[in-house]
Amino acid sequence: MHAMAQAATEAAQTARATIGDSEFDRDTAVTLREEGVYDAELSAGWTIIHAVNGGYLLALLGRALGEALPHADPFSVSAHYLTASVPGPAVVRTQTVRAGRTLSTGQASLFQYAEDGSEIERIRVLATYGDLDALPDDVRTTALPPAMPDRDHCLGPSDGAPRIPGSSAITDRLDIKLDPATVGWAVGAPSGKGEMRGWFGLADGRDPDPLSLLLTVDALPPTSFELGLAGWTPTVELTAHIRCRPAPGPLRVSITTRNLAGGFLEEDAEVWDSADRLVAQSRQLAKAPRTA
Repeated sequence: MHAMAQAATEAAQTARATIGDSEFDRDTAVTLREEGVYDAELSAGWTIIHAVNGGYLLALLGRALGEALPHADPFSVSAHYLTASVPGPAVVRTQTVRAGRTLSTGQASLFQYAEDGSEIERIRVLATYGDLDALPDDVRTTALPPAMPDRDHCLGPSDGAPRIPGSSAITDRLDIKLDPATVGWAVGAPSGKGEMRGWFGLADGRDPDPLSLLLTVDALPPTSFELGLAGWTPTVELTAHIRCRPAPGPLRVSITTRNLAGGFLEEDAEVWDSADRLVAQSRQLAKAPRTA
């Protein structure tokens, strides 16, 4: 391993050993190398169809920005995925764009090392942070929680729910119970509706927080499965809005796609907490799987 990559790995392992019991927290740990520069280790435990999951990457960069900026909570995070990330050492470079009294804005990029030691940029983020606890309790919305069965009537691995074709370890780190109406793809009968719904949590029981919501918006199987398309659906761009701090307990996630054109589709996600509050929203543009 290249010397720079080895140093980054050792620093990230030290951070993971001290951050706590949650696998999510350990695997999104970053270690300050110098001002604005953090070392990280991308865990193979969060891969999907051989690539590192985009929501996991968003959470890792979100953690770095939360440490670099004067405000701790993500409000709006927009990411462009430039090249596919792989498990192994990485470096995150952050920059404070603006620091105000109630909001601060920063940018971050994640790099990995090529064989010659050069850096390859994988993902670039622009984000606004603030204090979710300081927001006024003023909710005016027509949005409703997703209509789906309770957890006991949804499908998880113990109920014979299928694993994502070609996927790997990420399914062992998540506690997902899918709405039976959105798993037709598993038996060769996709609905064609471009919908995915389910209950979401982390397998180790860690309660949700603003950082883990960045993972949640990109953690369910892709809606392309219910459109009859199998295979990797790589994210091109993803914007997440964190609306409030989630209550403890499982989350409900609803994702819809209304338009697939030119080989690209959008996914609109809503995340609801155990108190029936809309805690996160996102939209992403993704490449549709190739059909042949």
